[in-house]
Amino acid sequence: MQTPDTTATLLPGQSVDLLKALHILTREGQMNQDSRRKLKQVYHLFRLIEPALETLSQTNPAFTLVDHGAGKSYLGFILMDLFIKDKAPNAQVIGIERRGELVDRAQQLAELAGFSQMRFLAMDAEAAITSPELPTVVDMVTALHACDTATDDAIRFALKRQAQHVVLVPCCQAEVAASLRQQKKPYDPDPMSELWRRPLHTREFGSHLTNTLRCLQLEAHGYQVTVTELVGWEHSLKNELIIAKRKGKPQAVAAQKLQAILARVGLPTLSTRFFLPEGL
Repeated sequence: MQTPDTTATLLPGQSVDLLKALHILTREGQMNQDSRRKLKQVYHLFRLIEPALETLSQTNPAFTLVDHGAGKSYLGFILMDLFIKDKAPNAQVIGIERRGELVDRAQQLAELAGFSQMRFLAMDAEAAITSPELPTVVDMVTALHACDTATDDAIRFALKRQAQHVVLVPCCQAEVAASLRQQKKPYDPDPMSELWRRPLHTREFGSHLTNTLRCLQLEAHGYQVTVTELVGWEHSLKNELIIAKRKGKPQAVAAQKLQAILARVGLPTLSTRFFLPEGL
């Protein structure tokens, strides 16, 4: 039986065997609608991350990338296959995933693929912040669809470990929405409260507010932040992509805006979640 031709879809140099092992392709090398969707998402993200990888490979060939909420580690394996194994052979990729069975499976696949630069740790993003199993300084932190506060823990990890690049695709941001819900008043004279008065708007505004606060937090810590779409809306309703690059000193203006927003919406208690540099 002839193997179906998938070269029109795969990127140059992409390992068909790896995609089969990741169950993106079938055993026969075929694609269905779901696999094409996954490939489109991962490839689009790879193209957005590639410039940062190019920079790191030139400035620090032994860079470290830490992927939080790695799951089946699609991203880590694709980055290894398309870039790191050839262009950054001294770099390392560390996957953080709380589900031990996924960690074991990813480690086995890395060994089968010959990706000795990859390793995986069974822990959540919060535990990783203080874990001695991770380098004191890392270069890039990614977190794709890390649910709720796990994205904020990944940011905290990136800030503590002095990451030069941060790539986030936030998922269900429930904490801020829950706090807004608790702070609702029977009658609020502030017309801005209409933005989150109704339950659906509470959830949607809470999600948007969470990501806005994350961007301001990163800017306050000296990062340049870009926000874009990962894929078209037809594929996912959670496709906001936040890319941050450390550029300079902490920014007082961003810190002031973050604090002012929390005060305006009645959530000053969340200042510990969206913490700022000392002195700002």
